[in-house]
Amino acid sequence: MAEKSDGATPPVRVGRYGWYALFVLVLVYAVNFIDRQIISILAPDIKADLHVDDAQIGFLYGTAFAVFYALFGIPLGRLADSWYRGRLIALGLTLWSTMTALSAFAGSFGTLAGARIGVGIGEASASPAAYSMISDHFPKQKRATALSIYSSGLYIGGALSLPVGGLISSRWKAAWPHAANAPLGLAGWQAAFLAVGIPGLLLALWVLTLREPQRGASDGLSAPVVRPGAWRDFGRELAAILPPLTLITAARHPRDLIVNLLALAAIAAAVAGLVSLTGDKPQWLAYGLGIYAIFSWTQSLRRRDLPAYRLIWGCPTVVMLAAAFGSISFITYAVSFWAPPYVLRTFYAGPADPAHILHGLSAGVEVSAILGWSAALAAATGVIAGGIVSDWWRRYDPRGRIFVNMLAVVLPAPAVWLMFTTDSLATFYWATPVAQLFGSAWVGAAVATLQDLVLPRMRATAGATYVLGTTMVGLALGPYVAGKMSVVNHSLAAGIFSLYVVPPFTLLALWLGSRRLAGLEASKVERARAAGEPV
Repeated sequence: MAEKSDGATPPVRVGRYGWYALFVLVLVYAVNFIDRQIISILAPDIKADLHVDDAQIGFLYGTAFAVFYALFGIPLGRLADSWYRGRLIALGLTLWSTMTALSAFAGSFGTLAGARIGVGIGEASASPAAYSMISDHFPKQKRATALSIYSSGLYIGGALSLPVGGLISSRWKAAWPHAANAPLGLAGWQAAFLAVGIPGLLLALWVLTLREPQRGASDGLSAPVVRPGAWRDFGRELAAILPPLTLITAARHPRDLIVNLLALAAIAAAVAGLVSLTGDKPQWLAYGLGIYAIFSWTQSLRRRDLPAYRLIWGCPTVVMLAAAFGSISFITYAVSFWAPPYVLRTFYAGPADPAHILHGLSAGVEVSAILGWSAALAAATGVIAGGIVSDWWRRYDPRGRIFVNMLAVVLPAPAVWLMFTTDSLATFYWATPVAQLFGSAWVGAAVATLQDLVLPRMRATAGATYVLGTTMVGLALGPYVAGKMSVVNHSLAAGIFSLYVVPPFTLLALWLGSRRLAGLEASKVERARAAGEPV
């Protein structure tokens, strides 16, 4: 193990512009999550109007969004490593805001799924580029703190999405009980999508004004902000990850094509088995597409950029950590998404309860206001505190950030158990922010861990790898599995509890990864150089 960091290292100052840029990026992430999370509070109305079940709602929130978010996050992350990151974020923000607004006109499960795919593609541009920008504005000693502050935008967006979505939908339905008589013929949930989509278009103009930080300067490894042929290379990245173009890319090397076809056959067989077992064809077709595309891209990356491949996908510890981080979000995404529908079904399905707190408001507005703000405040506090603690802990032990991740797996579990077993609405409302406080502490530490294991020019790619873990393992599976088990067991609580077979494996993977962390960070330049990097 490498030597411990010096606890007496003098503090490093960050310029005011760095903090300003971070503030703008937090706003972007908040809008990102408003557009992503709002479907949670609208789920009951969507189910009624489009005639879908919990598994399909989990698909709309999770898989339909997550697979394309993950897949496009890889080439867009690579583009962010070689082009203007602020411009890329602005373009993505424009796309996902437009697709959110267009969700207002979805009249079927298929059209809403298509819009959610568009939201996922647009949002894929934001976080990898933002991680890279923030890592260039903030030195290593403050990186987890800065990335945690950025990640708080996720919870700010969650705080706004529930009450805003609930209020708009409720007021719209009160004004126009019959959607056919409403403006544009929109139902309340459709009006909510339209209302939250439009502001993002204005924010995109603000993002365009951000200055690009010097790439790698904070680590003494300066690199050009823009590399020649960035968009040409982006096209190659797309061809390497989007079927059936993946076959054309693999065919350039006959051995790669054989391996690619064998992988495709194995994945297709697994998908067929899962579809036969569950009956959920869209879920597993989309997921299988994502797994195959990721395999194809990593196969191509090894040919095109061996140093990046060796430091990320060619390093078993990095892949294991990315999967472990994703397995944490497997539970957090499911709990945060299903909590509002669970409350509405469990505590508001019968006659009005005088114990309800905000008298005079509809059930949806009350639940979204209380859960949204309390959980978001606690989660934003937890993610920032987790980043600060992980930076402090890392000064004395290279494994400090991983230890914060491990605590974030264990500490929320009692509160989650209480949430989904209590008969008291007040107890549920009190337990939720406790679960969010501890359950959010891991995010900044996880992102910073992967950022520290690669060279500056690879940071957005490492960020995309983190996003890949949290989406393909967490978002694409967590809400769906909980929803599916809810359908099977006729109990949403049972669906949530079924997820807890995963944490023991998460803790084991984090512990194994922590043992090699310091050595991997210390040797990254040498390993990249050995793979052909001109460092």
